[in-house]
Amino acid sequence: MLEITPIIPEIGLIILAAIILIIDLIYQKRQSRLLGWLTVTGLAVIAVVTVTVAYPPMTPVLVYGGMLRFDQAGFLFTIIFLVGAAITSMFALEHDALSARGEFYILLLIATLGMCLMSVSADMIMLYLAIETTSIPLFVMAGFITRDQKSVEAGIKYLLFGAMSSTVMVYGFSLLYGFSGTTQLYALADSITNSAVPLLPVIMAMMLVLVGFAFKISAVPFHFWAPDVYEGSPTPVAGFLSTASKAAGFAVLLRVFLIGFPGELTPVWTMLVAILATASMFLGNLLALAQKNIKRLLAYSSIAQAGYILIGVASNSAFGTSGAIYYLAAYLFTNLAAFGVVTIVSRVVGSDEISAYAGLSRRSPALALAMLVAILSLGGIPPFAGFVGKLLVFAAAIEKNLLWLAIVGIINSIVALYYYLVVLKVIYAYRSEDEGKPLSVPPTWATAVGICIFGVILLGVVIAPLYDWSGQAAHILLAFR
Repeated sequence: MLEITPIIPEIGLIILAAIILIIDLIYQKRQSRLLGWLTVTGLAVIAVVTVTVAYPPMTPVLVYGGMLRFDQAGFLFTIIFLVGAAITSMFALEHDALSARGEFYILLLIATLGMCLMSVSADMIMLYLAIETTSIPLFVMAGFITRDQKSVEAGIKYLLFGAMSSTVMVYGFSLLYGFSGTTQLYALADSITNSAVPLLPVIMAMMLVLVGFAFKISAVPFHFWAPDVYEGSPTPVAGFLSTASKAAGFAVLLRVFLIGFPGELTPVWTMLVAILATASMFLGNLLALAQKNIKRLLAYSSIAQAGYILIGVASNSAFGTSGAIYYLAAYLFTNLAAFGVVTIVSRVVGSDEISAYAGLSRRSPALALAMLVAILSLGGIPPFAGFVGKLLVFAAAIEKNLLWLAIVGIINSIVALYYYLVVLKVIYAYRSEDEGKPLSVPPTWATAVGICIFGVILLGVVIAPLYDWSGQAAHILLAFR
């Protein structure tokens, strides 16, 4: 049973994908909504079973020859991925180009499977396979609407840049294997030390690995794919890329760097991460100021948000790690809510321009309120989840004497408030010729946005449960260095 329990989520996702495939072949799009609801229900069941049956022991366990590690960090990230996939499925339910396509839901499930494996991988070979299992379906999902030139362009760009970053990353893995003689992440540090490899080659290999991870989280200077891909992708896919995919990138970044590069390598990688954080915050926020398209604005905002989370990683402490994990959970609900509103407005108005949101507060007060909550949470305004996430990572930086990094984060948070408030000004202050026409919101989408907003408020007010879980996950990651 011990061999099966750690992979219950992965087994569930494979079974669910097979069921979706069979039903899609039987009904052949005659029951378009059935596939979506089956995906949502299946993901919810998998999440419940994972929480009740597959909760990890207090002492982590290496399984399958050391390929996977059954611990609380992987468990918590798995729940984040399942929740993100379920909410994305709800948004896809009413999307004209996605709802009747069984292959879309299968790709979503396979990508989620890869993310779950990424979060528990304890071996470089397993990690690379998991990353590719995640990436390939995401490439297809980004370019899923083949009749839309922007979607096809987004898929091709994502594929080309993703292939390049994966190549660089796997070359870094190969160098680390050559230096250490092992692919096991938890034996990597000792093996490199015992091999007496000079520091400089190890740093070069570490930087190559960091390139691949930085691409996954869209950190500067490996961010260039994000604006075009977010704009061209189907909006539910863009939301999934900006949240669950980013969380998967941070899951492997935390595990590999906290475990694989301790000791004298720690000051090097923490400074590199701090530089990435600073560049991501400044560039993301400054370029967002000039955006007229809401999806591109959220893309640059996502780059800046990656910078804030990297502050927690650069702190290299249990406090910073738990803050980063909390931030990722808060960001999941926040950004999915924002992209959910964009999905609804785009369907009705037919535009992703910020100017199209004029009069939204009069056409749909509830939808405008949802966007208000999401925007304020992204800006780090209490009592929403984004405020708690920022507070934790900034406090972690101060605790580790990285006061300058915390100040950079605070300055950028203030800058970001400008373009966030511009969106709210358009929603609440600008007038529109169509503001007298109520904007209808399908019940499924209203429920999905409602769940996200509930999560944003809950994590901003009831902090202790998730903070305790993220703290336990952080201690587990740091205890075995």
